Amino acid sequence: MRTLTFIVVGLLLVGFAMWLAKPAKRRNVAVFFTLGWLLAVLWNLRTGMAHGYSLQEEAPIQLLIFAVPVAAGWWLARKAHGR
Repeated sequence: MRTLTFIVVGLLLVGFAMWLAKPAKRRNVAVFFTLGWLLAVLWNLRTGMAHGYSLQEEAPIQLLIFAVPVAAGWWLARKAHGR
């Protein structure tokens, strides 16, 4: 459930950020979102490992949590530029 929550929150954040940004600035928004989301995912990874999960258990989940919202953000940024 926590994984789904993080993915949904990431999608909502990136969607809201892209909605607020002008089309010409959406690539910059995608870059900043990617960096900020990476920090959030690393924090979540650290939290999971602090609760006893191994890196091998956490890595695939964190990759999914990172990749889905970031891919959506870059897709929205590219769509704004008509490519």
